[in-house]
Amino acid sequence: MSVALPQTHRTLGEREMIVLMAGLMSLQAFGIDSILPALGDVADELGAPGNDRQFVIGAYFLGSGLGAFFPGAFADRFGRRPVLALGLISYVVLSLACALVTDYDALIALRLLHGIACAGLSVVPAAIVRDQVGGDRMARLMSLIMMVFLLVPILAPAVGQVILMFAGWRWIFGAMAVMGLLVGTWAWIRLPETLDPANKQEINVPTILRNMREALMMREAIGYVIGSALVFGSLFGFLNSSQQLIGETFGAGNYFAIIFGGAVLGMVVANFTNSRIVERFGARRVSHTALFGFIAVGGLLYGSASAQPQSLIEFIVLISLGMAMLGFVGANFSSIAMQPFYHIAGAASSAHAALRMVMGALLGAAIGQAFDGTAVPLSIAMLGSALLALAFVLFSERGVLFRRPNAPA
Repeated sequence: MSVALPQTHRTLGEREMIVLMAGLMSLQAFGIDSILPALGDVADELGAPGNDRQFVIGAYFLGSGLGAFFPGAFADRFGRRPVLALGLISYVVLSLACALVTDYDALIALRLLHGIACAGLSVVPAAIVRDQVGGDRMARLMSLIMMVFLLVPILAPAVGQVILMFAGWRWIFGAMAVMGLLVGTWAWIRLPETLDPANKQEINVPTILRNMREALMMREAIGYVIGSALVFGSLFGFLNSSQQLIGETFGAGNYFAIIFGGAVLGMVVANFTNSRIVERFGARRVSHTALFGFIAVGGLLYGSASAQPQSLIEFIVLISLGMAMLGFVGANFSSIAMQPFYHIAGAASSAHAALRMVMGALLGAAIGQAFDGTAVPLSIAMLGSALLALAFVLFSERGVLFRRPNAPA
């Protein structure tokens, strides 16, 4: 079902919509990945011992999850554009605040607030897409959005590393503010309001709770939400410990941006491939196959990491394969979970994103704190989370995998 757009915005086509949605979502990724090469410098200057440097990343993840509970309900009442505008302004202001901080605890508090205030940048784009398309076509569009979005995690560490070559880590937060201004200006000028007035929801506690309860209690959806939270939690664990793994365990800190970008490239290829095949084979068939692939990769990574010393090449190949499998899982799981909720797309996107991010952030923090100088804790987490995700998907599908519904929404 499509929504008639205001006359002044009819020039915004599908391709520009894909790139703009990816741009909005990528601000969150840039806020995480660009600072990764500087975690050691931040820890040295502000006094963060050992694994505590990971909280610069983990606090942002957790804030994004906690903040995701709110923007969807407001987007369902006031529209998508006002909620995005508030998130964009917050992103710029809080990025500048992080650049000026002089205390480590204050930085962590600001990063938590940063994630909370800007959560709408992750929530609202999915609602905008769901406003206009459904079924496997939504999965195709979300894959294309994710493909463009994932260019940022590939490039962001390199941007951060280049900034460190000429200036201090504070300038990385300045670059975040500039990115927020650029994307925000583009969105304000070009993005139409996609919320159908007939689907506006009242802002009151009973309505919000009812809509979120509906989004989280439907059996057909909840297994996919929890499943994606589990597998992406292991990815968050990699992000939290990646600087230590690559820089300290494998002694390749000078090549961090290249290695990290190469690993993420697998997700880009997977999302592009998914966009080409998902309408033919269906989101369930593709994502269920990828989940089994992720289980296999987790087992291989555990075997490789346990047979010390693990080589850098083995680690890169296996983590890249794991990320590729996640590329087939992410957009498809999200699309399947959103299918029943066209009438409350904002609230559903909010509730799903919140649960995914909070669970993923907590799991990722636990994996990061378990870092022991090897990839063993990460590999155990990948394998265990994938097996649990499979159990939850089986719950949603009532024990039958690889099926394809006859009538997409």
